[in-house]
Order: sequence, then structure tokens, then C-alpha cells
Amino acid sequence: MTSVPVHLFHSSRVQDYLEAVGAGAAAVAGHLERRGRPATGRGPREAARAVAAVDLDRPLGDGDRALAELSRLWLQDTVWFHEPAYAAHLNCPVAIPALQAEVLISAVNASLDTFDQSVGATFIERHLVDWTAGRVYGDSAPAADGIFTSGGTQSNLQGLLLARDHALAGGAEASRLRILASAEAHFSVQKAARLLGLGDAAVLPVGADAERRMDPVALSRRLARVADAGDVAMAVVATAGTTDFGAIDPLAEVAALARAHDAWLHVDAAYGGGLLASRTRRHLLAGIEHADSVTVDYHKTWFQPVSASALLVRNGATLRHVTWHADYLNPKDAAHPNQVDKSLQTTRRFDALKLWMTLRTMGADALGDWFDTVIELAAEVADHLETLPDVELAARPSLSTVVFRYRPDGLDDEAVDALNTRVREALYDSGRGMVAATKVDGRTFLKLTLLNPVATTEQLVGLVDLVREHGRALTRPVRAADLVGVAR
Repeated sequence: MTSVPVHLFHSSRVQDYLEAVGAGAAAVAGHLERRGRPATGRGPREAARAVAAVDLDRPLGDGDRALAELSRLWLQDTVWFHEPAYAAHLNCPVAIPALQAEVLISAVNASLDTFDQSVGATFIERHLVDWTAGRVYGDSAPAADGIFTSGGTQSNLQGLLLARDHALAGGAEASRLRILASAEAHFSVQKAARLLGLGDAAVLPVGADAERRMDPVALSRRLARVADAGDVAMAVVATAGTTDFGAIDPLAEVAALARAHDAWLHVDAAYGGGLLASRTRRHLLAGIEHADSVTVDYHKTWFQPVSASALLVRNGATLRHVTWHADYLNPKDAAHPNQVDKSLQTTRRFDALKLWMTLRTMGADALGDWFDTVIELAAEVADHLETLPDVELAARPSLSTVVFRYRPDGLDDEAVDALNTRVREALYDSGRGMVAATKVDGRTFLKLTLLNPVATTEQLVGLVDLVREHGRALTRPVRAADLVGVAR
């Protein structure tokens, strides 16, 4: 028998595999304890310099040495999303059953495009798609279907691709197609329009109300203007959880208007989709069942590792717009199910297994409870911020984001903008906390994105206090004592 290479996964190398996986897990565990600090504050120049110094043509020849090097290049300075002082982006701490699934996914290395590359995995994914579609549509869409994707951007792209081809099949001219979306919608809508050959001008912004939700009156007027111009409303994109404010568009009203104008309704629920598992807030998504397509990101409010997303469709027949038959892969007369018929991708990881293991271990109610917890946490933090004289709250939270800025007396808007930018940078540099930044009506604000169900109000109030502490330090008058030693 030919000798099996040392580093090749094989039945004769089981012990090597177990030792390597165990060492990797131990390396992660060894870095988890940061005593509340989500990062070390390492800057991009230093990080880039260390990586660039590695000669990839000279392997270390030993896994332990490679892990030690990786620790220095990445793990010791990486950002940990489970730390309560991390409150920047929509990155969540993850469920342990999903991490166990990752071990299985990477080792078996199944590809979910065809049955003969995945067997049971095909039907696990199909069952999860059906289960999620049931949460979206209830009994109203017996032909519902969908596919797992790499993330919300891909899900939105595929949803709008289906909308475009549906419109073209109905006789519309490509140059006349228009997409209507809230001004608060995710930028991937514009990206999708470019990739679909429609161009930036094809996306028409719709005004929002005081709660930053799509205004149905403004949508009605936009739709009427599109028709009057002889153009075609290819799709209306409603958002169930905007990135900054977590706002949920009035889905039922938007759906009725889209239907009246024969427009495809796509709901981007990448953020708010976790409400599908909530026992107390599912009603916030009322109307989503009317959507022709829906984006759900499990790697946000379902607490799954990246990547895990899905596109759901009301009518599975519409997925034909992405089908392409190849004789070597999925010929038209194939006897076995081929999910490549439904996907923009060919080779595709078994990401569905992460959600499967999570649901089978702890259940959907527990995931929904975690999301409910961070929504309640955001409200409590906002309550506190409203009592602070030097903090301006942009709006009451809708889901789990809190948008605010440090605003001391005596500074104009431009100075406040610059100050908050510097405060965010200083906070990161300290390693003690991380917050996001955004623009609200042209002004710079900071944002707490809360997805950690074990964080406490006290811990997050402490994070805001760090923001204020840095703000005061950056605005205090320069004293002679501060300059001692500077010349040296």
C-alpha cells in the first residue's frame, strides 16, 4: 500500500487528525480570556508588517510551530465577539453546537450542489429550508422553497435576480426596470443592481417616517411616478431590521402596494430574521408572509458562525431563473436531487449543519430568547443614555442597536463629528471596548450593536462611560503640566 502523506486526512491518520484538531481548539481556548477586553488595539500597519514578513515558500514543517506563529499573527490580537465590551458590528457570539458542526463540515468536506456529493446532507439542508419557510410563510405558501447562501449580500442578489428575470419573462424591457427601496435599506441592494446590469439609477430611494421605516405614502407616490414614466417596478425591497436602527418597514402595507403594482416583494430580514424564532416578538414581522423572497442571516441573530444565510421564496418554481444544466453535473434527466439547480453557487459548504446541530441540541426557542434578551438590553441601555447630559440619543432602539454620540456643551456639529470619530479610534486603541460609527442626517454618531445575551446593562453603561471618558480627555484644555517632557 502506498504510504499516506503525514498531513493528508485519511483513515490511517486518525490520531494525527485528533491531535491537530485538539491543538487548534486548545489554541483558541488559550486566547479566550481577555478579562473583558474584546481587542488589544493593534493597528493595521503593525498587523500587516508582521504578516508580510512571513515567507510562504519556507514551511515550518510542524503544526505546533505553525500554530504558535498564527497565535502571534492573529489570535493574540483578534477581535472576540463574545466579550461584553464588543458592541460594534452585527457579529454575534456563537452557539457551541454550531462549533461542533464546523469540525464535521470541514473534515467531511461535502459539497451541497449534488446528491452524489452529499447524500443525507442534501436532505438535512432541504428540511431546514422547509422549516424556515414554514416560519416565514406558515401554511400560505405550500410551494415555498429556498437555498442556503454565503450571507445577506448573496441572498439579496439572488432575490433581485429572480425579480429581474420574472419581470423580463413578463415582457418588460431591462432598461425600464426599477427597484424601490427605503433610503435606510442595505447597500447590497445597489450592489445587486450593478451586478444585474441595471445600474445605480435603477434603484429609487423611498422616504422614511420618523421611526426610519419605509413610508407607505412615499412608496405609493414613487410607484405611481414609475408607472407614469412608462417604467416597470421590478421589485420593492422592504427591510426587516435596518443596519443602523433595526427599523422594520411596515411589511403588510408595503406588500399591499407591491401587489397592487405587480411588483416583486423582497424582504431583507438579514438582521430581524431572528424574530422568526422569538416567542414574544414574532408579530413584529407581520406581513412577511406576503413576500416573494426573503433573506435570513443565521450568522447574525440566530447566533451561528459565519457563513450561514438563506434565501426563501414563496414559489419554488421561480428558482428556475438560476438553473443551468451541465452534463457532467446536473443533466436534465438526473434521477437524484440537485441543489445546484437552485443556487448561484456550484460548490457549496454544508453550512446548514451548524443550524441543524443547534436546533437539535437546544431548540429554536432558546435562540429566540437570546435575541429577545439583547433587544431588551438595548432598551435598558437607551433608558440610561437618556439621563446623561453629555450624550445625545439618535432614536429609541427598534431591535438591538443604540445610536448615540458624545456631545459636550460648547461644541458645534462639525467639532462634535470630529470628536466622536477620535473617541471611537481612541477606544479601539485602548483595547477596552469597540463601538461602531455611522452617519445620521449627515452627522457622525456612534453605535452599540448588541448581540451578546450574557452582557449586562451595567457592563454596557460602563462601555458608554469609557466613551465619555475618552471624550472628556480629548476635549479638556491643554495645561502646562501636560506639556512637560514633550520636547524630550
